[in-house]
This record gives sequence, structure tokens and C-alpha cells, in this order.
Amino acid sequence: MIEHLKELVMIIERTKNEILFRFPATIKVDDLQDLVNLFKFREVAQKSQAKQKQVDELVRQIKKGRWQKTKQKIGL
Repeated sequence: MIEHLKELVMIIERTKNEILFRFPATIKVDDLQDLVNLFKFREVAQKSQAKQKQVDELVRQIKKGRWQKTKQKIGL
């Protein structure tokens, strides 16, 4: 059972110049890409001067794209 738990360990490590995330090799790369996209979005949003209407449109497009991706994953 302990060996099985080792496979689930995820580590976050801060170095002088970067933050490293370590995931088990069993994690899906697409899921990691979704996390990276979220981090990128948050970084850009913090610096953005976009108006709420522009943000709402972007969110609508993202949700539409996510739904299309989800439908493909589950075979709809």
C-alpha cells in the first residue's frame, strides 16, 4: 500500500529562480496543460486593463472550447 501512495505524491519545490512541480508519470499531460493555462490566465489577468465586457467574452470562448474538449474526451 505504501508503494501505491508513493505514486500519488506531488511535490512543489521553490529554487532561487523557479518553482518546480513534480507529478507522477501517470498523470495526464492534458490535465497538466489545463493547469498551465490557468496559471497563464491568472498572470495575464493580474496585469490586464481589459474591460469587463472583454473579460466576459473571453470567458465565454474558453468555456465553449472547454466543453468541446470535454465532449471529445467522453465521446459525445
